[in-house]
Amino acid sequence: NRSSSSGKRASSLPPLPRTPPESSSPAVSLSPTRARAGECDRREGGGEMGSKTKGCCGWLIVALVLALVATAAVVAIMKRKPGGGGGGRSRPPKPLPVPGPPGDIDSKYGDALGVALQFFQVQKAGKLVDNQIPWRGDSALNDGKEAKLDLSKGLYDAGDHMKFTFPMAFTATVLAWSVLEYGDQMTAAKQLDPALDALRWVSDFLIAAHPSENVFYIQVGDPDLDHDCWQRPETMTEKRPLTQINPKNPGSDIAAEAAAAMAAASMVFKSSDTTYSDSLLQHAQKLFTFADTYKGIASDTYPKLQKYYNSTGYVDELLWAASWLYHATGDQTYLSYVTVQNGKDYADWGRPTWFSWDDKLPGTQILLSRVNFFGSKEISNAENSGLKMYRDTAEAVICGLLPDSPSATGSRTSGGLVWISGWNSLQHGINAAFLAVVYSDYMLTSQTAAVECSGKYFSPTDIRNFAISQV
Repeated sequence: NRSSSSGKRASSLPPLPRTPPESSSPAVSLSPTRARAGECDRREGGGEMGSKTKGCCGWLIVALVLALVATAAVVAIMKRKPGGGGGGRSRPPKPLPVPGPPGDIDSKYGDALGVALQFFQVQKAGKLVDNQIPWRGDSALNDGKEAKLDLSKGLYDAGDHMKFTFPMAFTATVLAWSVLEYGDQMTAAKQLDPALDALRWVSDFLIAAHPSENVFYIQVGDPDLDHDCWQRPETMTEKRPLTQINPKNPGSDIAAEAAAAMAAASMVFKSSDTTYSDSLLQHAQKLFTFADTYKGIASDTYPKLQKYYNSTGYVDELLWAASWLYHATGDQTYLSYVTVQNGKDYADWGRPTWFSWDDKLPGTQILLSRVNFFGSKEISNAENSGLKMYRDTAEAVICGLLPDSPSATGSRTSGGLVWISGWNSLQHGINAAFLAVVYSDYMLTSQTAAVECSGKYFSPTDIRNFAISQV
């Protein structure tokens, strides 16, 4: 939490910051272990909120840890909680104080944030720089060589040595979002530098994987060969084939996710490294155009991917990427794309779903709610109408998460943990927690007192308490 500040009343949240505050953070001493994933549970999650994901959820440890990073960063700073606890009121409560600067560190969350960020250091491929992990060394130095590219960087997906660009890019997008919204929190916890380092390591890989406008490399390695051999990445010897998408072999889902990641990252590095930021943004714009022009699902193009990351569509990634490009550029064309041109057909307004590597709609709804909360004079009536639909659906997502809401999802354990799938069961609860705290902070900053869920009112504190319960 940020500390409460009743002395200042902010009528609007400033644009997403272009760069976080400077920090200098020491290495974290704890070392998380890596585990090889087991067999995939192919059952689709139930519950009132819809789920896009079908088939195997894939090797998702990196993406899961990212969600923990994002959520821990939000709750790591706790000077005092704003009032208004309890939920399900019959009348709207009064607005709570606008959040102030970071307060005191809650070491429980600060330590979790440090360990989670250290995991990205553990997962690094390539020639390591300032390596703080004593049992890790250089690896995958020849990745991309067959295409005369340097694809040595990036993150290994889990206990294996695969580089799957789809979840890696999603990791970068949400990590960048976390830094943009909560960079000051990370600074207070002395964890901003590791976050920026991890983000740049992935961003470097994404740039290298996009050698021309309509070519993008989406995978390094053969998962069948890789998973047949349990070994250290420093000593692996199997072939590392490359998989690319292009106009004849499309993959709009992965290209658009990478565009979202690079657009968000361009904002993070805007002030500290303008040249790098500009390069990221140019790649993001070209990848989005490629994804939107040559439409198709990568796992349809390459059926072998269905065993690992079986994407169920690409329209959510197109909306997600365009939303981030709007924030990064201010270009109304991107806002019109998500609201007027494609909102009705792509956004599935009114139907809340679960935020994950496969379904970006809930994240898009929360991100565009930001625009609706704080507004812009340049937004047309038609665009505002679309933004309201995104915000209404975002609130339906929030209402589905709150346990005392009339529309609360029944997909929970007896202890209250959101439970959608037996495979990688923590991802949905942690992802939901991140969206909940972000939305609650938008409410606090805009002096929005409550969300209404079928006649009951819930304050930002109620929403934050749900997030803490998941962590």
